[in-house]
Amino acid sequence: IHVLIETHTSLADAMQIASLQQIECLSFGLMDFVSAHHGAIPASAMNVDQFKHPLIQRAMLDISAACHRFAIIPSHNVCTEIHDVARIRDDCLKAKDLFGYTRKWSIHPNQIPIIVEAFSPQNHQVDEAIKILQAAQKALWGPIQFEGKLHDRASYRFYWMVLQRAKNSGKNFSELKSLDWFN
Repeated sequence: IHVLIETHTSLADAMQIASLQQIECLSFGLMDFVSAHHGAIPASAMNVDQFKHPLIQRAMLDISAACHRFAIIPSHNVCTEIHDVARIRDDCLKAKDLFGYTRKWSIHPNQIPIIVEAFSPQNHQVDEAIKILQAAQKALWGPIQFEGKLHDRASYRFYWMVLQRAKNSGKNFSELKSLDWFN
């Protein structure tokens, strides 16, 4: 079941909703959420200012935290921009990098490739994950130093997930095919 969080009540119950076994995804319904505030949040928060308004930020964080607590998908609301590629990409990257969202709704076919690209690991992230995990494997998964920074099992899990996301993204990361321990 995918649940749309778009009211005060559903936001207040987000953690409880996310805990239900049947739930796969919580999505944020930004425009309805803004409307539910009866003018207390400006209309600009339904698009370009959504990442700046404290009530919207709190809602996005609460939803994302509930999802990650119960290992379900946090899905960010639609971007009302259809043609401005930079704006669509910016929305995706802010939702992903600042608020922990792993998926995003689209309202137009033009948005889909931009969303997929933005939510997929970048080549440099995949390369770094491969190098760190190869060094970890050589150290029999004990702690290592990589480029002056400590890495251990906690960061190995993070980089493993980067490779999993890359593998599942549909993008062609040829580097992954050479990792016999990963495939």
